[in-house]
Amino acid sequence: MQLFDANDARILAEAALRSITDSTARARGDEFFRVLVRDLAAALEVTYVIAGRVIRMPDGHEGIRTLAVWGGEDFLPNMDYSLEHTPCQDVTCQSMCFHGSGIQQDYPLDTLLVDMQAESYVGMPMVGTEGTTLGILSAIDTKPIDENKRLLALSLLSIFTARAAAELQHQDREHVLEEKVMHRTEALRAAQASLVEQEKMAALGSLVAGVAHEVNTPVGVALTAASAMSSYTGQLLSVLEAPKVSRSDLVNLASRLNDAAALIEQNLHRAADLIGNFKQLAVDQGSEHVSTLALADYVQGVVSAHSPELRKAGIKVELQIDPHLRPRLPPGKFSQVLSNLLMNAARHAYPDGRGGTVTVSAVAAEGWLEMHFTDYGVGLAPGVRERIYEPFFTTKRGQGGSGLGMHIVYTIMQQMGGTVEVQSQPGEGCSFRLQLPLEVKGPAPGTGAV
Repeated sequence: MQLFDANDARILAEAALRSITDSTARARGDEFFRVLVRDLAAALEVTYVIAGRVIRMPDGHEGIRTLAVWGGEDFLPNMDYSLEHTPCQDVTCQSMCFHGSGIQQDYPLDTLLVDMQAESYVGMPMVGTEGTTLGILSAIDTKPIDENKRLLALSLLSIFTARAAAELQHQDREHVLEEKVMHRTEALRAAQASLVEQEKMAALGSLVAGVAHEVNTPVGVALTAASAMSSYTGQLLSVLEAPKVSRSDLVNLASRLNDAAALIEQNLHRAADLIGNFKQLAVDQGSEHVSTLALADYVQGVVSAHSPELRKAGIKVELQIDPHLRPRLPPGKFSQVLSNLLMNAARHAYPDGRGGTVTVSAVAAEGWLEMHFTDYGVGLAPGVRERIYEPFFTTKRGQGGSGLGMHIVYTIMQQMGGTVEVQSQPGEGCSFRLQLPLEVKGPAPGTGAV
């Protein structure tokens, strides 16, 4: 066996220290521990080097979860093992552990030492800045470790256990930070999802109020006409009960009754159409199914449901859609996109109150549906155009604007596998280009045409 004097040992330790320091300088995380155990094994000329973290085992005892294990020629799989009846148990008590030979005889219940055919062992604890034992770093060989190697091992292990403890603490801090970020991100997503749902319900509530107001007009007219019919009926009975019945009186009353009946029928049909459009829109927005849509009729129905708001803003909607165009889309999501675009135009396109026109066109080509939703109003300033899809961004802050309308459009278009682009210049109107697959995949495809 070769013997070294103190100077040789110092030179060897310095060379090993420089080599391992250089190789681990830029390594972080798991890679740091893999490089460390490999290079320590080479420097100490031992078969095994283990870096492990202290854990609590299922039986309540302390254990080790290895971070990296060098096994002579390559890395070995990581593992968990109990510290009970092992030399590592002493290491976690923050005492250096050295056995130059006969380690299996000293710890006969440690089956891992038997599997390794271990003869010698040297280990040190990784102690954190708060004085707790975070892990261990140990070198194990299949032959005895002499005094010179013991000094070299203790020198290197004492240096690199401190570096390893710092790396473990850094990992722990990163893990805590990642968990905080994850929890806060989830909380923000939940809050945003809640606000989006509130925005949808608010939009539906506004629609309900508008439709209710709109329905009141034809129903009121029908009630007035019905009241007039009752009066005309009374007059008719009086005429019929008179001694003489004038043909002209009968014709006049019959004409009035006919006009009142026509007025009732016309206005009740109008009310029924409004309620039908609203009902379809409300049912669709609560559904995820995919249906074959008669696109022109469906878009017209959505526009009709929003007619109170559009009329209040002085907006006329013109459709340029082939009546034979029938894509397969989820009506709920599609109607939400149309609703938000219509309400966006009503609130922003013509703020001076003069009103204007909005055109909605659609064409199909190569498996895609392309729609253009265009107004000819004030347009978008560059700063607004760049941020229009951001959640909570609005130019109507304090005037009822939530800033979620166009974000909902962008999100739903992505969910349907499509895209939305905006083109606008100040004073030159605004155009949204929507692209969707002609057949959007859904969880429960429908078969009927709407």
